[in-house]
Amino acid sequence: MMVTLGCDAHKKTHTIVAADEAGAEVGSVTVPATTEGHLRAVRWAGQFQQRQWAMEDCRSLSRRFEADLLTAGERVVRVPPKMMAGVRRSARTRGKSDPIDALAVARAALREPGLPVARLDGPSREIKLLVDYRESLVRERTAAQNRLRWRLHELEPGYDPPPGGLNRYRILNDVEALLAQHHGLVADLARREVARIRDITGEVNDLERDITARVTQIAPSLLHLTGCAGLTAAKLIGEAADITRFKGRDAYAMWSGTAPIPVWSGNPQRAQPGRKPANQRRTPPHRHHPDPMPPRR
Repeated sequence: MMVTLGCDAHKKTHTIVAADEAGAEVGSVTVPATTEGHLRAVRWAGQFQQRQWAMEDCRSLSRRFEADLLTAGERVVRVPPKMMAGVRRSARTRGKSDPIDALAVARAALREPGLPVARLDGPSREIKLLVDYRESLVRERTAAQNRLRWRLHELEPGYDPPPGGLNRYRILNDVEALLAQHHGLVADLARREVARIRDITGEVNDLERDITARVTQIAPSLLHLTGCAGLTAAKLIGEAADITRFKGRDAYAMWSGTAPIPVWSGNPQRAQPGRKPANQRRTPPHRHHPDPMPPRR
């Protein structure tokens, strides 16, 4: 009998529920989210001769547990959170708890045999870390640029740097020359903003060169696609997290939300483009007025 071990991972504990081929629970255990706890989970699972692990795909919580399982020679598949939530809502057991979620993960893996198989982190993980870090720097630079624009508006109401100009050193030099004519706290803060923007811009440019060099080594074919430069290719590599974990192009299309969805009844037959699952879409950050210019009341 093949047993599927569904895991509900958290920062302090992991709950594992074993389900048979019919989806019925045959055992459960909760272990600490530590290396010792992971080894305890592997020893507990040893009672099931044929087994596979099903992990909810939230790698910020489950990455270390997943890596320890793979190092121990276990087979792990990743279940999208949206799929797990759908299985939980369709279950006869009402409510929400760690064992209920873990059982839902196991049942989702039983219903979908083509789920991506987990692999140990490799170069794609490093690229994702670099891309995420660069994006955080870009957001920080944008916030500093917005503050600088409001300070410039207060000091020089008629001066407005061109859109995107504050990313260029020449424009920053012009702003510094303009600020040299002003004194006071506002001007001092503006000069600090310029220095911070200059430092971040240099680091962002260095990261972009590093990312492009890594992409060229890992997936040079992506760079030959029209409109796909280094950063776009790096985003694809980092989000896919090892393309070999997908069984084929159809499985990748389902994961990425690009598979067509049928939306017809009768004639004619048609389909609409797929949409990326809600758990994988990013919501843009809320924009707030900076301190120098509070919103009107």
